[in-house]
Amino acid sequence: MSDATLTAPKVAPPSDRSVNRGRSVRSPRATSLLPWVVPVLVLLGWQWASSTGVISSAILPPPSKVFDTAADLWNTGELQTHLLVSVRRIVIGFAVGAAIGLALGFAVGLSKVAEGLVDRTLQMMRALPHLALVPLLIAAFGIGELPKVVLVTLGVIFPVYLNTVAGIRTVDPKLVQLGQSYGLGRGERIRQVIVPGAMPMILTGIRYALGVAWLTLVVAETIATSEGIGYLAQNGRELLRNDRIVLAIILYALAGLLADQITRMIEARVLRWNPNYQKGGH
Repeated sequence: MSDATLTAPKVAPPSDRSVNRGRSVRSPRATSLLPWVVPVLVLLGWQWASSTGVISSAILPPPSKVFDTAADLWNTGELQTHLLVSVRRIVIGFAVGAAIGLALGFAVGLSKVAEGLVDRTLQMMRALPHLALVPLLIAAFGIGELPKVVLVTLGVIFPVYLNTVAGIRTVDPKLVQLGQSYGLGRGERIRQVIVPGAMPMILTGIRYALGVAWLTLVVAETIATSEGIGYLAQNGRELLRNDRIVLAIILYALAGLLADQITRMIEARVLRWNPNYQKGGH
């Protein structure tokens, strides 16, 4: 065979690694922008519908009007006051409710005696709609801060309690036995085996409880009050200012989103040993 018939050198196709490298460079940016696509489209559609009369601006004011109202309230300091009051109620009610839920959850999850004593009672109490207790709370505690905080606390206890018990019971018994065979005492087994194994469920309960807390606060702040995001909505209703009502709804939504994002950050840090919660996995 002559040299002229020699084949040209083959060009190697791009490797999967180079392709994946290109994808990995673009992926984080695209992923970070994806959550904002729907909210931006909703805002644009809302602005267009209110501005063109498709939706009456008297019923649903355009976002520009709502943002102007928020700016006016911010400049007067009224908006900051309402936000701080609502956040204070959430923080106190959630902290007390989560502490009670965790304590009861660990007691019932780790002790058959505690389960026999309190679980059935708690299950009956859980069946009661806590929002229906508003008149009773007003009669017992008046119209001050206490009934609002108590209502939030009641809304938080049961999601945390149920998920804590479920998390403890889903821990693999073989891991507990392995810890015992290594000479770990009961306290060490709880700290090193049971708590880490139950933590995903516990944090799920906390995330859910945060959502319930904000939902409960919406109702709690309709109890005769002069401060808080709920008061802002009530005041808007009395003054026929739908822009204030919509602003209150947006503030509740943003506060719930922020609380959920903070919980996700805690999950990613506490459960960094779990591959499902590592970067890009959750």
